[in-house]
Amino acid sequence: MNNDLRTLYPWVKFSRERLFAWAETLPGGVYTQERPEFAYGSLRNVQAHIADCYAVWVGVRGLGEDHGWVDTRAVPDVAAMRRVYAGVDDMMVRAFDAFTTPDERLELTLPGEVLSVTQRWLVMHPITHEFHHKGQMLTMGRMLGQPYPPGPDTDLGVPGDVNLQS
Repeated sequence: MNNDLRTLYPWVKFSRERLFAWAETLPGGVYTQERPEFAYGSLRNVQAHIADCYAVWVGVRGLGEDHGWVDTRAVPDVAAMRRVYAGVDDMMVRAFDAFTTPDERLELTLPGEVLSVTQRWLVMHPITHEFHHKGQMLTMGRMLGQPYPPGPDTDLGVPGDVNLQS
C-alpha cells in the first residue's frame, strides 16, 4: 500500500486517544448511559459501531476475514473499548500489508447492489466515518453535562507535534 495511508493512520489513532482520554474522565456510568435520542444509544455504543465499520469494510470486504459484531455488553468501560480498538489497529496493519493496489477498482457485491471501490476507499471510509461519529460523541457529552475540555481538540492531530491546537 502507498505509504500515505500508513502515515495517516497513526494520526487517526492519536486523535482517537484524545477521545479515549476524555471518556476515561467521565463520571461512572456516563460512558455507557443509554439514551434513546442518541445515535446508537450511548457513547460506548457509538465507538462500538465505529469499530464494526472498520471490521466490515477493511476486514470482511477488504481482507476476507470473518467478523463478529462488537458485543457492547462485553465492553463495560473505556479500557475494554481500548482492547476492541487494539484489534482494529492490528487489522489495519494487516490491510496496509495486504492492500498492494490501492487505487485499482474492485467490485463488491452487496445485497441489492454492486459497489465499485478501491482499497484506498476501504481504508478511508471507516476513517472518515470515525470522525463523523466523533463529532456526535462530543455533542452527546455536552448534552450529558460532560463537555470535552478546552485544550487540544479531537481533530486530526500529528503525534509528536505539540503545536497543533486546531
